[in-house]
Amino acid sequence: MKEFRTEVTKAIEKATNKKITSKSLSTPPDPKLGDLSSNIAFQFGGNPVEQAKNIASKIKPSGLIAKIETSGPYLNFFLDYEKAAKKIIKQAQHPSYGKSNLGKNKTLMIEYSQPNPNKPEHVGHLRNDFLGMALSNILTANNYKVIRANLINDRGIHICKAMLGYQKWGKCQPDIKPDHFVAKYYQKFCQEEAKHPKLTEEAKNMLKKWENKDPETIALWEKIVNWAYEGQRQTYALTGTEFDEWFYESRMYEKGREIVEQAVKKKIFKKEKDGSIVAQLKPLPNKVLVRSDGTTIYATNDLQLGKEKFAAYDLDKSIYVIGSAQNTYMKQLFKMFKLLGFKWWNKCYHLSYGMIYLPEGKMSSREGRVVYADDLLDEVITLAKKEATAKGMSQNIEETATQVGLAALKFTMLKTNHKKDITFDKSKSVSFEGDTGPYLQYAYARCHQIIEKLTTNDKPDYSLLIHEKEHALLKKISEFPEIIEESGKNYETHLIAVYLLELAHSFSEFYDACPVIQSKPVLRAARAELVKATMNTLSIGLALLGIQTINKM
Repeated sequence: MKEFRTEVTKAIEKATNKKITSKSLSTPPDPKLGDLSSNIAFQFGGNPVEQAKNIASKIKPSGLIAKIETSGPYLNFFLDYEKAAKKIIKQAQHPSYGKSNLGKNKTLMIEYSQPNPNKPEHVGHLRNDFLGMALSNILTANNYKVIRANLINDRGIHICKAMLGYQKWGKCQPDIKPDHFVAKYYQKFCQEEAKHPKLTEEAKNMLKKWENKDPETIALWEKIVNWAYEGQRQTYALTGTEFDEWFYESRMYEKGREIVEQAVKKKIFKKEKDGSIVAQLKPLPNKVLVRSDGTTIYATNDLQLGKEKFAAYDLDKSIYVIGSAQNTYMKQLFKMFKLLGFKWWNKCYHLSYGMIYLPEGKMSSREGRVVYADDLLDEVITLAKKEATAKGMSQNIEETATQVGLAALKFTMLKTNHKKDITFDKSKSVSFEGDTGPYLQYAYARCHQIIEKLTTNDKPDYSLLIHEKEHALLKKISEFPEIIEESGKNYETHLIAVYLLELAHSFSEFYDACPVIQSKPVLRAARAELVKATMNTLSIGLALLGIQTINKM
C-alpha cells in the first residue's frame, strides 16, 4: 500500500534525520514479521541491532502504522488493517479506481494494426491490435490524451499483385468474406509469379500506371482495397479494435517524395547513377527511398506521416507498435527524421513485439501458408463454446463463448512481455483454470454471484477482518494504482495481466478460507465489501486489457 509505505518512510526519516530510498524498505518473507521491513540500521556505525532498537524507540504508532518491532537489525512495521480496510475498500469500489495523473496535459499517438489491404489480418496483427488497444486504455487511465491511429498501406507492389490476380483470374463479386476474397487472388498471383517471373514486371508497370493516375487502374484499385477494408473492419468490430485517426499511404506518398527530393538538394540524401535515391545511415544499413524506376516505397510515406502526425497534434510522443522484424527499419526511420532536422525525432518510440508461433509453422501470405485472424478467432470461440458447455453453461452460450474466446486470445497475447515471442496453445488458452483470460472472467463471475446472493444491510465491521488471507487480499487490491502507473510509465501491458492473475489467486485463497455468505452478519458485511472491491478491481483491470466481464459462468 503506497500510503503505508509513505508513512513508514517519513517516520524513519524523522527518527533518524536521514533520507532513505526505496531500497531501505522491503516486504518481509513472513507476515508475522510485519508488512514492511527496513534495513536502515545498517547505515549507522556501531551495533546494527542496538541501532534498530534505538530508532524503533523514537517511532510511535500513528496513521496506518499499528506497531513497530525489531528483529535483530531490522525494523518491522505492522499495518493497521482496520484503518487500511476502510480506505482501500472505499477507493477500490470507485469506478475510477487506479487512475493517475501521470500524463496530465500530455498527448500521445499510438499507431497500431497497419494492415495491408491485399489480405485479411493474420495472427500477428491480432497481437499488434491487442497491444495497441491495451496500451491506449492504460495510458488513458494515466490521464494522457491518447490518439489511436491506424496506417493503411494501400498502395505499392503488393496491392498491384492483388489487382492483377483479380484482373487475370477473378472478375467476379466476392462470395466469401471480402478481405479473404482479395487474398485469394494475391496468393494466386504470387504462385504464378514464381513460375513466370515476367509477371513481376507487369506488377511494376501497374504500379507506374497507378502513380500516373491511370483511370482504369485507379478504378480497379478502389474496388480491391474497398473489399479489403470491408472485411478488415468486420474483424475489428468482433475484436473491439478501434481508432481515432486513419492515415492512408495513398494520400501522402507524393508529399513524402517531395521531402526526399528536397533532401537530395540539401545533400542529406543521395541520388545514385541509376536514378534511385538513398539515405546513407551508417552504421545502420542504407535505405532506398525512391527506386530507379521512380516509384516510391513505404519508407518515403513514413517520412511524411511523421511530419503530419506532429503538425496536426503537437504530440509529446508518437508510439509505433510494430513487430521486432522491423527493429532495424525503425532505427533507420528515426535516424532519417533526425537527419532531416525534424525537431520531434526524439519523441518517436518503437514498441517492438515478438513473433507468435503456432503448430501450423511459420506464416507466409505469399504462399498461402498463413493463419488468418478470422480463422483463429473461429477456432478459439468454438473451443470456448465446448468448454462452456462442459461446465454446464446454457444461458447466452453463443455470446458467452465469444467473450471467453476473445478473453483467451487477448490475455495470452498480453500476459507476456511484448518483447518476447509467444507460442499460442489454443486449447490451454480457453481453460477456466490456470493463467488464462477465462480464469479471470470466472473469478469476476464468482465475486458477482456472491454479491447477488447477499441480502444483508448490516454495517461492516472492518476490525473483524483479521484472517491472513483477508489481509493478503487487501494488500493486493491496494497495489493496483501503482501497477497502472508503472505500466503507463514503461508501456508494459503485461504488468496489468500479471497483477490480475495475482489478484485472482489471492481472491481464490480468500474464498476458500473465509466464507462470506455463511459468516455472521457483521463479518459477512465486511467480507462482502472486500468482495465488491475485488470485483471492481478485476473489472477495471480486465477492461484495460480489452476483456469483457461475464456475470455468470
